Order: sequence, then C-alpha cells, then structure tokens
Amino acid sequence: MSAASFYGSIPVFRGFTSLMDPKLYSPLPADWSIGVADIVDSTKAIAAQRYKAVNMAGAAVIAAVTNALEGREFPFVFGGDGASFAVAPDDLELAREALAATATWVREDLDLKMRVALVPVSAIRAQGLDVRVARFGPSANLSYAMFSGGGLAFADAAMKRGEFAVTEAPSGTQPDLSGLSCRFEEMPASRGLILSVLVMPAAGADPLAFRKVIEDIIHLVERSPDAGRPVPPQGPPLKWPPQGLDYEARAMRGGSLFKRRASLLAFTFFAYVLMRFDIKAGSFLPKVYKRQVVENSDFRKYDDGLRMILDCTPELERALSDRLATAARDGVVRYGLYPQDAAMMTCFTPSALRSDHVHFIDGARGGYASAATALKAMAAAAS
Repeated sequence: MSAASFYGSIPVFRGFTSLMDPKLYSPLPADWSIGVADIVDSTKAIAAQRYKAVNMAGAAVIAAVTNALEGREFPFVFGGDGASFAVAPDDLELAREALAATATWVREDLDLKMRVALVPVSAIRAQGLDVRVARFGPSANLSYAMFSGGGLAFADAAMKRGEFAVTEAPSGTQPDLSGLSCRFEEMPASRGLILSVLVMPAAGADPLAFRKVIEDIIHLVERSPDAGRPVPPQGPPLKWPPQGLDYEARAMRGGSLFKRRASLLAFTFFAYVLMRFDIKAGSFLPKVYKRQVVENSDFRKYDDGLRMILDCTPELERALSDRLATAARDGVVRYGLYPQDAAMMTCFTPSALRSDHVHFIDGARGGYASAATALKAMAAAAS
C-alpha cells in the first residue's frame, strides 16, 4: 500500500486530550519499514553548548527524506537529537539513500556522529510489538504523526545495538535539505521556565494504568492557566544576521561555503525586513506566516511515550513531578523532566507560500536529550 493511500486515509484528530484513545491509531501495513536516527554522545554535544547543531541534525533527517520522496506525505516524529519515520516499500530505497547521505552530512558539516537504521515492521511484529499511527492536527494547516504499539521504542533500541544499520554514504555526499532552516532566535520562558517532559512506560507496566497517567498529565497541562506553548503569540524573535545562519549555509547545495553564506546573508536580510516591518511581497503575507508558525509548532507529541516542551510555572512543574513520581513508584512510568530558561525552533519550510510548513520545538539548553538522560538515570537506579 502506498504512503498516500494509507497515511492519507487516517482521519486527523484535533483535541490533544484524546491522544491515548486506541481507536485513533491504525496499524502500519506489514510491508512498511521504520526509519530511526539519533546523535551518538548527544550529551557531550549539549555539554559543549552545541544543541542547535544537534537539533539541526535531527530535523535534517525529516527534511532529507521528505525531499527524497518529492513532498509525498509520510508519518514522522522529531525527537530533538534524532527522528523516526515510517515508509512504504516503494519509498524504502529513496529513504535509505536520504538517511545514508544525512549521516555523512552530519559528520562532515556538523561534526557530529549520527546512527541511522531501517527496521522492517515485520521484524517488530515478530517481537510481539506493533506500530500504529494517528494524525494530530495542531491547526487546520497540517497534521503530525503520533505512534503507539512499542515498535518505535524497539526500533530505536535495535539501532543502538547496531542492528538494521544503514551505512553512511561516501564522503562528500550531500542530502537535499531544501527548506531546512533555523532563522528564529531562542524563545525565553514567559511563565518562569521551559520544561522538557519525557514519559515512557516502565517495563511490564499495565497499559491501562500508563494511559491513565498520560491522560492525567495532559489534563494537568490543558486545564492549567500556568502552562502554554513555548512560542510567543506574535511568533518567535527575529534578528539579523540569524543565529543559525552558518548551519543553514551548510545545509545548502552548490558553491563554496563562503558563497553560500554570502547569498544567505543577503536573502535573510531581505526576509528579515519583510517580517520585521510586515511588508507584503507578492502573495507572501508576513502576518499570516507568523500566525501559522505559532499554530504549526510541534511542541507536544507521542511516539510510544509522551514528549512535551512547555512554558510553565515552577508550581506546575512541581505538580507534574509529583504525579509522575507517584506513577514511577507504582511501576507504571519512567520519566525525565528538564527545566531551562528558553526554547528553540528548527524549521522545515519547503514553501513559505504554503500553510503546511513545520516547526520543531525543543528546549534550548538540552531539551529532550537531557530529559532522556534523566529518564535513563531513573531506569538505572530502579534496576
């Protein structure tokens, strides 16, 4: 079954509170594959304050595969220091080439090491696990994939064991990363702190008990006046030259890095002036684009576990921590919470004239990767 006919047939749900409803999730066709990627030693990169590079690498996977598939819709999820996705058999080799090229680019241009793997859904189901997909619409403009069934967590663990590995492309191979950028500045917390939240089921946890904890956490956040999306209502701050200019220049193809930087300096200045002074250019309307950036921001998701980047008060952080600590003592969850002072955004905008541009949110001082480190420490202490 093609990606268009399967993924396109899944209805989009709007209310995030219904996230754990099993009826929203459809099993992937048996002949599909799961792609997974992550940065090796991301903790060291974060300690060296290279989290923008780490985020760029994770988003590059999604940009490269999307461009390789010529914009065909497929389910994916951004994980901060990596990404996961699902592809139909017809798209498998294109995805493999994109993954291989991205791993090479990440090593040569970002000086990071990326693991990549492609895991057949059949191998996941042979373990008694599944991969089921839902589509959450944060706005009328687009939808993001949510994954359940334990299959993504298995694929990630298998990749880390060196199984199903995709070999890096030859040196100098450049993936098509058109549309990948990080021009917005960091977004400071407005309520006290930016909280990275990661909640996974504990080994052998009762699925209904885990569902209840996730629903409790979502309700705590949704009902609280003390939490909100980390993207300001007027859009993220913009400066010129943008902080991420060098990374975006490295993502471009053609010409020397110096020439790419120079052309990008000119283009980003033009874009900055349009956005700063709300100047219409052809059919591009800066106010509309900024509103869509806010609406389309991917600050909460589910991929066998709950991930959220919240702008919240210390009081709400304590309430979340208390609920999760109780659930951990009961053997239901493993979790990581990581507070920081700002969030960051990495963008994939194939066309600024379309409304379906995607904006990946993470904490600016370690984000999901640091929450995962806290989660691993908890798991190690419990074992």
